[in-house]
Amino acid sequence: MHNALTIFAVAVIVGCVILLVNAYNRLVGLRFQLERAWANIDVILKQRFDELPQLMKVVEQYTGYEAGILRELAAARAHYGSAQSIDEKIRAAGELSTATRGLVALGEAYPELRSNQNFLQLQTRVSELENTIADRRESYNECVANFNARVQQFPDLLAAALLGYVQQNLYRVSEAETRQPDLTMNLPKFGPDA
Repeated sequence: MHNALTIFAVAVIVGCVILLVNAYNRLVGLRFQLERAWANIDVILKQRFDELPQLMKVVEQYTGYEAGILRELAAARAHYGSAQSIDEKIRAAGELSTATRGLVALGEAYPELRSNQNFLQLQTRVSELENTIADRRESYNECVANFNARVQQFPDLLAAALLGYVQQNLYRVSEAETRQPDLTMNLPKFGPDA
């Protein structure tokens, strides 16, 4: 009887250890997927960060009226450049997306800018980068959702507590990014009312 209880206790302990090891391995794998998904976004954010000064230069040549938009973009770019954590980078990337949309929309307001080949190429490149960011944001958010679900499920929550893993934030689109840029306040007035 004593041997049977000992064998049962050892089997329960071994079973619990196996569960924790499996949970640990799953969480570590999900953490690496999450880090890889963020690294994929970060690469594109950096490319956009590097492209924007060229676009700003072209716009400066054609528009003396849009200093506010250029200052906003420069400030957002600086904020992104100094961001350290993923959450800070996500917030700063949202600001940068909003400011970039305003800058790219200037092509609609200035026909001479819209006809500039450099502006059109840079506008296309930045738009492509924005689309890639959106695609990668979806992939990143899927990794975050999988990770967050595991961190809350038993027995994974025990391994998560041991590892210090906590839920991660989704990469959400800010409200400012969903609004259409308003350029009407910055446009010079032409015609008989000017």
